Amino acid sequence: MSIMRSRISHRTVIVLAVALLALFVPAESRAAAPDRLSQLQRDADALRDDGITGVSVRLETPHGVWTVRSGVGDLSTGQPVATDGYVRIGSTTKTFVAAVLLQLAGKGRLSLDDTVDTWLPGLVRGHGHGNDGHRVTLRQLLQHTSGLPDYIGDVVPDLSAAGYLANRWTTYTSRQRVALAMKHQPSFAPGAGWEYSNTNYVLLGMVIKAVTGHSWEYEVRARILHPLRLTRTLTPSNWPFLPGPHARDYQQFEPGGAMTDTTVAYLPFDADADGSMISTAADTSRFFTALVQGRLLPPTQQAEMQRTVEVPADRGFPPGTRDGLGLFWAPLSCGGGYWGHSGDGFGYLVWPATTPDGRTIVTVSLHSRPGDESSATRQIQDVTALVDRALCSAR
Repeated sequence: MSIMRSRISHRTVIVLAVALLALFVPAESRAAAPDRLSQLQRDADALRDDGITGVSVRLETPHGVWTVRSGVGDLSTGQPVATDGYVRIGSTTKTFVAAVLLQLAGKGRLSLDDTVDTWLPGLVRGHGHGNDGHRVTLRQLLQHTSGLPDYIGDVVPDLSAAGYLANRWTTYTSRQRVALAMKHQPSFAPGAGWEYSNTNYVLLGMVIKAVTGHSWEYEVRARILHPLRLTRTLTPSNWPFLPGPHARDYQQFEPGGAMTDTTVAYLPFDADADGSMISTAADTSRFFTALVQGRLLPPTQQAEMQRTVEVPADRGFPPGTRDGLGLFWAPLSCGGGYWGHSGDGFGYLVWPATTPDGRTIVTVSLHSRPGDESSATRQIQDVTALVDRALCSAR
């Protein structure tokens, strides 16, 4: 569900007093509020105890909004994690991009069955007829069934603290990212499998420009951010800094190694339609609520977005995960499931999850990532357990 899973985790992917804040608790929920807050805090603390430097969780239900924090937002000063601070949302960007594509489809300006070559002629070529834009559709890009290779490995030549520091300012155009991907063989023929590839959404950003004459960032702002008044959601492109307030992000590049401050974006993969946006938990929640409640898409396109395919069990996603068009579905232990799309990069992870009616949504933000795969897997299990308890307890 996230950039770093496809980028890094195939190769790898502190403590202060806890602060918690009940933002609004109406009378009818006062009895449940202490238990809910207590469980949220325990789950946030469990993530801290599992090695995360800073954790923030925001839960919205019909009965109120709760925010808890754990750990610290700055290892050098011990400052607490900012309340609803700015965060990089990584691959959660893809859901915004998918919503714009589907809006354009609803207006008849493109078809999901258009091929890539319809809008970007000659761009997807390589390895003989292996990578062929005549055979890949926009739907396959949206759903990661294109088989196109991922460019990410090519822009991370040195997975180390020194490599991050040396390469984080390097910029690429979308066309350059696609060209890097085309050097590799496809994973499978278009439509014949499923494999998460960031290249898919770089191409979709380019398609938006070809259809509208505007950048994907412009269209996201005009079609989503402004109508929903998401004033704290940004499309920074190659601007590498987070606005304040924010927690600092830390990446451990090797097992047991030091934590490297990675708050500055890694521009080789933090600057395109596959994962460049910045937001807050409150804004992210408002977006997903509007999306699943049908306030952004016509009914036909809403149904298309939520038509899912199975995600293979060996791809690092929670068991039972299914992929729609820029939106993932995962089951809950109490029955049913939730919609969302996580995102991560060097030193950060955000995990928004909403019930199908959009009335309950939890967003988990982590401000460090470990250097070994077993710790990364365990921490993701902690996150999914938190999400499951939060959404099930709100029923």
